[in-house]
Amino acid sequence: MKTHLWGNYYRYLILIVGFLCLASVCSNYIIINFTFICMKEDNSEMHLVNGTMRSIYDYTSDEKKYIMWAVGAGTIFGTIPTNWVVVKYGAKWPFLVAGLVSLFSTALIPIAAKTSLTLFLFLRVLQGLAYSTDFAAIGIMTVRWAPLKETAFFIALLTCFTGVASMITNSATGLICESSFGWQYSYYFHAFAGLLLFALWAWIYIDDPQDSKRISGKELGRIHKNKSAAHLDKNGDIPYWKIIKSPVILIVWLNAFFEMTAVIFFATYMPIYLHQVLKYSVQETGFYVAVILGFNIPLRLVSAAFSDRITFVSEKWKIIIFNTISVGVSGLTLALVGFIPSEENWKSFICIVMVMMFVAVNVGGFYKCAALHARQHAHVVIAAIQFTKCLALFSAPAVVAFFVETESNREEWIPVFVSLGVSMFIANAISVFIFTDQPASWTEPEKATYTEVPVEDLKC
Repeated sequence: MKTHLWGNYYRYLILIVGFLCLASVCSNYIIINFTFICMKEDNSEMHLVNGTMRSIYDYTSDEKKYIMWAVGAGTIFGTIPTNWVVVKYGAKWPFLVAGLVSLFSTALIPIAAKTSLTLFLFLRVLQGLAYSTDFAAIGIMTVRWAPLKETAFFIALLTCFTGVASMITNSATGLICESSFGWQYSYYFHAFAGLLLFALWAWIYIDDPQDSKRISGKELGRIHKNKSAAHLDKNGDIPYWKIIKSPVILIVWLNAFFEMTAVIFFATYMPIYLHQVLKYSVQETGFYVAVILGFNIPLRLVSAAFSDRITFVSEKWKIIIFNTISVGVSGLTLALVGFIPSEENWKSFICIVMVMMFVAVNVGGFYKCAALHARQHAHVVIAAIQFTKCLALFSAPAVVAFFVETESNREEWIPVFVSLGVSMFIANAISVFIFTDQPASWTEPEKATYTEVPVEDLKC
């Protein structure tokens, strides 16, 4: 029997590389959230607006709204076709193309910002198109490469990419903006890093463990253990209409939508709120955003471990408890943030940290409900969560644009925090009566056969 480097643990290499590529695509579109602050102070290029000289990079609230919405538009346009391609043909080449589109459009944004708002918006749409493949890739990697007992761990780590991307991007961009290079180099740095990561993806990733000579028979047996024939069948029919009509799945998506809206709101406007309202400096803002988002990452992994290993509580009640913390309690805490006076900025900081900590346990809430209820079709349900994120990319900026005219006015932010927080609380309240750990009827094939792959029949 041959010995393979990483042969018994190749799934973890897939997991790490996939995670880094997901973070890269996400980082590319959120750089703008922090560089808005730096661009406003860049007076290298000026123009006359209403009799006043103003930086060409000092965008109005409406222009910022359109720049944010462009990513959402690209993601919405791309979600259905890219998810269909990934589910049908695998993640390797579609996700590679998406990564290349993302990094090249990112590298061109400084030029577009200087020359044309229309070109800028077009590049943001391309970033959205690339981003639309992320959740389909997560679903496929989980279904194809995760052993059943590690499903929650795979989902927990892969869905950390938003927090990690925000943490790295905001802290790195803060340093670059304050350096002699200027904000433009943040885009160049991210594009170059993305090129390296997707080269690694093209080399490492394989769509199906059965097609790989890089893994051992022991590893393949571990990945396939106790999976049904339907689960292992790459060409099985997917009951899309039954999935869409499922009350459980609809409430999963409802909870995902409102939580995603809050997360997108934080990722997009937290630097602005900390700097404009709470009066932190640019460097402090970058550091604190990184800290806030950093708490989310280890908690997701711990939550996954607890969700999988706690045995004295039923799966259904674990899902309800975790979801209540993730969506319900975090919603109430989010609503509280708006009422804290700006001079007590440390209290706001603590509440924001708490929101992101509570959100971290969603892997044991609506995500796990989706995985247990949809079983072998979980990748479709998880990919559809991408669409809720598309809507969130519109809804979060829309709520802010509706209520906030002057970004430094704390009172204008109050209805933003309250509306988002109350919506999350209501969505969770509905889920208490709907969520279940039982598989849906449409997950059961006519002849369900569970096979444990004999080691002697596996490749070495």
